[in-house]
Amino acid sequence: MQDYSNMFNVPELNKRLLFTLIMFIIFRLAAHIPTPGVDTHVLSALVNQNQSTALGLFNLFSGGAISNFSIVSLGIMPYISAAIILELFTAVSPELAKLKKEGESGRRKISEYTRYLTVVISLLQGIGIAIGLQSMHGPNGIPVVIWHGIGFIIFADITLTTGTIFLMWLGEQITERGIGNGISLIIFAGIIARLPSAIGNTFNLVSSGDMSILALLLIFVVVIGVIALIVFVELAQRRVSVQYPRRMVGKRLYNAQSSYIPLKINVSGVIPPIFASSIMLFPATIAKVINVPMVQKISNLLNPGGLIYNVFYVILIFFFAYFYTSIAFNPKDVADNLKKNGGFIPGIRPGKYTADFLDWILTRLTFVGGIYLSFVCVLPWILMSHFSVPFYFGGTALLIVVQVALDTIMQIQAHLYMRNYDGFLKKGGR
Repeated sequence: MQDYSNMFNVPELNKRLLFTLIMFIIFRLAAHIPTPGVDTHVLSALVNQNQSTALGLFNLFSGGAISNFSIVSLGIMPYISAAIILELFTAVSPELAKLKKEGESGRRKISEYTRYLTVVISLLQGIGIAIGLQSMHGPNGIPVVIWHGIGFIIFADITLTTGTIFLMWLGEQITERGIGNGISLIIFAGIIARLPSAIGNTFNLVSSGDMSILALLLIFVVVIGVIALIVFVELAQRRVSVQYPRRMVGKRLYNAQSSYIPLKINVSGVIPPIFASSIMLFPATIAKVINVPMVQKISNLLNPGGLIYNVFYVILIFFFAYFYTSIAFNPKDVADNLKKNGGFIPGIRPGKYTADFLDWILTRLTFVGGIYLSFVCVLPWILMSHFSVPFYFGGTALLIVVQVALDTIMQIQAHLYMRNYDGFLKKGGR
């Protein structure tokens, strides 16, 4: 507890934590402001009836905002989709690649393009949701939309797009003035907000006899085991030894030094499952707009929980794991920097051979990371098929919660280290 209490001894850190908390409260308040024209009771019943479908998954990432069709029902997913598209175009567009290498000014320009693209995607998704809602009926056949027509579509579309822009602004404010990555923390807050109801639903299943106590204990053990696995893998490193010979820099003599390059098993973090989930939601969204038998059939085949869905989901996770790793870590640049500073990996020649060696290690680490991400993300569907368990207890949701929590803790720890306080992931001993 002494380690945790050190957080409150740093005024700047206290301000950042308080600002982040205030942004969370604003986000949750916005999630309870409904968009006019929809019977929220009917929609909530419909969402609860389809928890295992894309509708339930979309409701999870929006923090439950879909169930009452709030002004932030689109959540932050359009921004994530825009980021995916920009990242993909950066890899194939020389202009965007050049912008990315220009440092802070280039990143600001790419962020600006991401915002514009977010607005476009939000408008398209808003139209799709508004049209889809007009054709939906609750469990008792009551229509979800109270007043139909083009007026509702335009009004709902503008409202939902504005809500997404507002969340995007909140995320950027948290990143700049709060603690942690704002966009990730908004998704984190939305998932955490849904956990109490998920826990309550699980205990209701036990009390009604639909789930045995033994199954509940098994789920609890699995959840603890998955959390332990996520923490272990996310903190694990493959350390590549680096030697620096004795050298003269200016008028100062540096003795021979030993160091290492820390390579994480999961370099891409939580990005692959979020990107993969975002893309897998597109068929269901399109199917709501285009009433074509072939499109409807594809949407049904890609319904969450099915074999085909899981296969494509795993493929996308591996793709984005390798893709994002190649962007986040460039072996050639690392090898060139080592060579410029006189460093070398024992037994490996500098330059191209070092880059190839690092790429060889990173490729195998990413493969292991892809297996780990796939296992954690597919696990909830296995639990659902065997135990009828709400999918909040695992998969993408649990992965996001644990990873974002770890990242936030590390950033708090960095603030403490700057002021000679011990962190609380590991005793400092300064």
